[in-house]
Amino acid sequence: MEQILVVEDDRAIRHLVTEILKSSGYAVDSAVDGLEAIEKVKKGKFDLMVLDIWMPKMNGLDVLAKLRSEPSAPRVIVMTADNTPETMLRALREQAYRCVSKPFQSKALLDAVRNTLAAGPAAPPIEVVSALPDWIELLVPCEFDAADRIQAFLGQLKTDLADEVREAVGRAFRELLLNAVEWGGKLDPTRKVRIACLRMKRMILYRIADPGPGFRIEDLNHAAVSYPADQPFEHVRVREEKGMRSGGFGLMLAQAIVDELLYNEARNEVVFVKSLDGNSPAPTAAQRAGPPASDSMAFPARARYHHQRARRQNERVAQTQDSRFRQGEGIPGRWGLDFHGRAQKKAWPLPFSSSGWAGFAASSG
Repeated sequence: MEQILVVEDDRAIRHLVTEILKSSGYAVDSAVDGLEAIEKVKKGKFDLMVLDIWMPKMNGLDVLAKLRSEPSAPRVIVMTADNTPETMLRALREQAYRCVSKPFQSKALLDAVRNTLAAGPAAPPIEVVSALPDWIELLVPCEFDAADRIQAFLGQLKTDLADEVREAVGRAFRELLLNAVEWGGKLDPTRKVRIACLRMKRMILYRIADPGPGFRIEDLNHAAVSYPADQPFEHVRVREEKGMRSGGFGLMLAQAIVDELLYNEARNEVVFVKSLDGNSPAPTAAQRAGPPASDSMAFPARARYHHQRARRQNERVAQTQDSRFRQGEGIPGRWGLDFHGRAQKKAWPLPFSSSGWAGFAASSG
């Protein structure tokens, strides 16, 4: 049975996450802050840590840094409401494996846990070359799991983009990244794809460079982009004959989504541009300055505000919630347990959030 350590200073959230994981068959221990978590890792063996970011005594980012010196450190999923580039990219730089944003649904948490535990032997880490809000640059191992992880991290970064622009850019980026990992890097995790994302006043520019020799368009008979518009599925037959996985729409989809897409001469490096309207400002000078050099454990003002606000809300209902849970009335929201610990759909509307307990209680760090 896999051993999981839940590190969360908010009692209600810690209780919720623990019960979700226990009901799915995991052995779960918990810690109330980073210092206690480090002590438990030194004394016992854990397969996974679910880690809050903003906690007293030692925050989650400093826990990640400490774990890198531990010989048998568990993989880490960070869970936080602070999805600023500074926090998310520092977590990635300190080798957080996945991220779950608060508020979360139990399915999102369980999917992240299962995927992390199912991952194979540790591959070379994702390297953060630049973590400025308007210039993010990464080196990603050539494997599908790493591509999924980096897509999840970048997809959760806080931006001022309209939802449709954010989704369009994410789809194009994913397709081109998977092409680079599979065809350029040959799914060899010792090779890396270099990614850069540049945010300017009126456009977003992505650059993806793979380690392969490149390709010729005329050789892509397994891709939809090689066929006329009235034959969009002709490549499927070719892929089936070659025993390839389903797909082949990546380049065609990316071309339809972005405003400009350019390859270098060898075609092992691609740049795409998505234009923005004049109402989408570039990052401010303070944001461009990036994360502070200090590793101070003091709470940032925004994190302290959200932490204290959520804690006050939690205190109002914590006693009632614990009582109802013990009586078998379930955890508020879409997910709950009966008195015997069996998963059971429950609903307990709360005045503070329309998304249920996970959306209300899991919002503090």
